[in-house]
Amino acid sequence: MDPKSPESFIRQAVDRCANCDWCRDNLKESSCLFMRRLFRLHDRERAGRRAISDVELARLTDLCNLCGICPCVEIRTWIRQAKDGFVEQKGLSPTVRVLEDVRLLSKLGGAVPSLTNALLGDHAVGRGIKRVTGIHPERKLPLFPRQSFDVWAKRRGLHEKPVGDGPKVAYFTGCTARYLFPDVAKATVEVLERNGIAVYVPPQQCCGMPTMLEGDRAFTRRTAGFNVGELTRVVEDGYDIVCSCPTCGYFYKSVLPADALSSPEYRARVDAVAQEEGGDLLRIGERLRREEFAFHGRADPMFERATQPSTLRFVMHGLMRDRGYFGMFDGVQRMRIASRVYDLGEYLLRLDAEGRLNRNFGAVPGHMAYFAPCHQREQNIGQPWLKLMALLPGANAGRVGEPLDCCGLGGIMGFKKKFHPTSVAIGRRLMRKVEKAAPETLLTDCLSCRLQFNQMLPQPVAHPVEILNAAYRAAEK
Repeated sequence: MDPKSPESFIRQAVDRCANCDWCRDNLKESSCLFMRRLFRLHDRERAGRRAISDVELARLTDLCNLCGICPCVEIRTWIRQAKDGFVEQKGLSPTVRVLEDVRLLSKLGGAVPSLTNALLGDHAVGRGIKRVTGIHPERKLPLFPRQSFDVWAKRRGLHEKPVGDGPKVAYFTGCTARYLFPDVAKATVEVLERNGIAVYVPPQQCCGMPTMLEGDRAFTRRTAGFNVGELTRVVEDGYDIVCSCPTCGYFYKSVLPADALSSPEYRARVDAVAQEEGGDLLRIGERLRREEFAFHGRADPMFERATQPSTLRFVMHGLMRDRGYFGMFDGVQRMRIASRVYDLGEYLLRLDAEGRLNRNFGAVPGHMAYFAPCHQREQNIGQPWLKLMALLPGANAGRVGEPLDCCGLGGIMGFKKKFHPTSVAIGRRLMRKVEKAAPETLLTDCLSCRLQFNQMLPQPVAHPVEILNAAYRAAEK
């Protein structure tokens, strides 16, 4: 097998996972179909019945939606490399190229939203259109709104940088809130403003996670490059970056800066300080912590590790290499952006810890259940939304789902005819838990999860920030 072929990357994942076996012990608690299939294939091959074929390796790749549940970065990396390789071999279908560009889709569908929504409804015409465009006929589509968030934001002047010296944030909206669920983005702005935070909506494109999931490297790196330039400017101007979408937050905190400590830019920064400090590792670390503003932002193990003598020694001797997906972008810039990115719930909870959160809430009674999505859990920030919901009078919000549960949508993957049944199968375990909890309203900060819940459950679904904003409004009545 060619060591650079996509099949070889998945084969590495099979061999590594089979030798470890840790995930096998967690299959009963996990929604992951990839690992279940991997172990079945390996056990069959080990028993001498039939070797795993290249076709089976390719199909195995299709079962992974890169939710982040598996604990090994290498496994995710190999899967991503395999996806990229298959796209290089076969190209992307026209259907996927259309589906992955949410901005284009939303502009087309939002031009005449009433007509688009009528045509794509749950009827024979709608199912036929879905089949032709590569969408599974049973997949429910979100309604296109009459007004996008961009129109609303421009009318409020949010695309202009605020004046004054007060606290300010740059709001990275995310495509789904920006184009399909503008009420979530509006609620985010209003909640931040009620807490004295000036909001700026900088120029932005898709974060890159959905297209990276599809193996479209060119599209992903193009949009990521645009955002790196824009977000570098806002952090240099003193803004924190807030994401109401956990996938965008996870992308900027973890995916974008991966391997940045091994980048030539960080090595050059360390080497310059090392010459002035005579190679003293402790003094080099102290200088970097004092002078590099990437280390003055959000606490993160990567930033703590960056100035430790053991890391600095490797950096100075060039023993590490930036092999991150976005290694072509300046590593120090990637670290600076990551140091200023906050999940919206995390940011609001920090305001509360500092005594700066506006607690003038009205009652929002009702039995609610909150599901923490995969990419929120991967940020290692606890459960900020549950803590914030606990502050609301009359709100009864408990948690539903376990750490290894996943809704199964996987960005645009769940919309495709081929993946839709797998998507539903992954999510079924979680849906049974929601049905048992029987909430009046289901809460989640992931709008992809919201789409999946709308597909499989009857309950209304809301982003927690919408509930928080409703509590503020209730207090004003």
